Amino acid sequence: MTNLNHISPDNLQITFQTMRAAYNAQPAPSYAERVTVLKTLKASVIKHEQAIYDALKKDYGYRSEFDTLIADVLPSVAGINYALKNLKKWMKPSKRHAGLMHFPSSVKVHYQPLGVVGVITPWNFPVFLALGPAIQALAAGNRVMIKMSEFTPNANQVLREIVKELSEHIQIIEGEADVGAAFSALPFDHLIFTGSSAVGKLVAKSAADNLTPITLELGGKSPTIIDDQISMDIAVDAVILGKSVNSGQICVAPDYIFVPEARENEFISTFIERYTQYHLNGENQNSQTHIVSERQYDRLMAFIEDTKSKGGKLHPVKAIENDAGRRVYPHLVTQVSEDMSILKEEIFGSILPVMTYNKIEEVTRYINERPRPLALYIMSKDNALIDYLLNNTHSGGVSINDTAMHAAADDAPFGGVGNSGMGHYHGYEGFQTFSKAKTVLHSSPWLPKNAFILKNRDFVYKILRKFLLK
Repeated sequence: MTNLNHISPDNLQITFQTMRAAYNAQPAPSYAERVTVLKTLKASVIKHEQAIYDALKKDYGYRSEFDTLIADVLPSVAGINYALKNLKKWMKPSKRHAGLMHFPSSVKVHYQPLGVVGVITPWNFPVFLALGPAIQALAAGNRVMIKMSEFTPNANQVLREIVKELSEHIQIIEGEADVGAAFSALPFDHLIFTGSSAVGKLVAKSAADNLTPITLELGGKSPTIIDDQISMDIAVDAVILGKSVNSGQICVAPDYIFVPEARENEFISTFIERYTQYHLNGENQNSQTHIVSERQYDRLMAFIEDTKSKGGKLHPVKAIENDAGRRVYPHLVTQVSEDMSILKEEIFGSILPVMTYNKIEEVTRYINERPRPLALYIMSKDNALIDYLLNNTHSGGVSINDTAMHAAADDAPFGGVGNSGMGHYHGYEGFQTFSKAKTVLHSSPWLPKNAFILKNRDFVYKILRKFLLK
């Protein structure tokens, strides 16, 4: 099968039909066959590790190998290892209770491959956000087509090499917006999109024309809540990790902070001091990742100018340097107002609004009046407060005294809610997402159950009413 760069919509259709034919020729791959595919993919990812680092450095201008390791390479390998460990159990039909109504028949649920799965990948973690869903779709026995972002051309080429031996199972698609639109319009058996809410709505509309089931992994404004007792060092370290990986270009990055009014200055000074210690004064060779493109850099600069023009106070860790490429160190913002763009749009970068509160109800009211976020972060050791926030807010996931790390949990579902997405993947839930849970009722032919029911309907009627209408 030929890999095509920047494919035309016509050739895209041909590729889809070829993948559909490959699935139809083998609609129920065995456990051993799926394991072979996954092991081949794992070996290839490890083989191309350095190539992945080099490619993403080129795509970003500079990208920390640390960021690429923990956010692209390791989770891809870990996802394969987890699927290999659990696949046999996942594939096994699950027994269900048949009940008196179906006695003596048995009921099981079989998990069947869907067919051809489409994956639309963003630029921020192009390797893992391509391979993560693909791994689970392959484990479920599907064929996969992956539409890569046009903003990571070097990473795309490495990914082509990674899946080269698996062309009958995975196809890499590249192209501009017209190809993306044509891709989302294909009659996939499942389509997963990771990206912005605005584009996610367009993908959902396109998929609806084919009644294609979708998983949307979107973003939104993920809040961090710091209480009045937690060590500020602990809270700040968690925020720095979540905001500095990929320079905050991550869907689960902390988007804004709620801190008690009396601790605002403590948070700002601690953040600047500790960020400087970790990223500017240390001996780490992995310096901060650049912003991926001029377009994204200009967007962040526009946020900063908008904030200044509307009375916001900036607290930069370090001033932006003209000779530093597209590196933007964190800018904390206080004295924010609702008309500022940083409170209306997902930031997806190194800017961090800081808001204050006196009562926790102010925080939950603010969060609940806005679209539901992909993540929520709680910095506290007060179990009553933690329970209150868990029960009185909605979010795709939660980390307590940590940020972003819940997204890397292999044995737990990951997904948004409302404006931040729909559906889940990762873990067993990912296998289920890319499988058809098919109920199979098995009645033995030697027992004339149906004849008995038909001949004795009055008796069966009385028995069913007596024992089941309770």
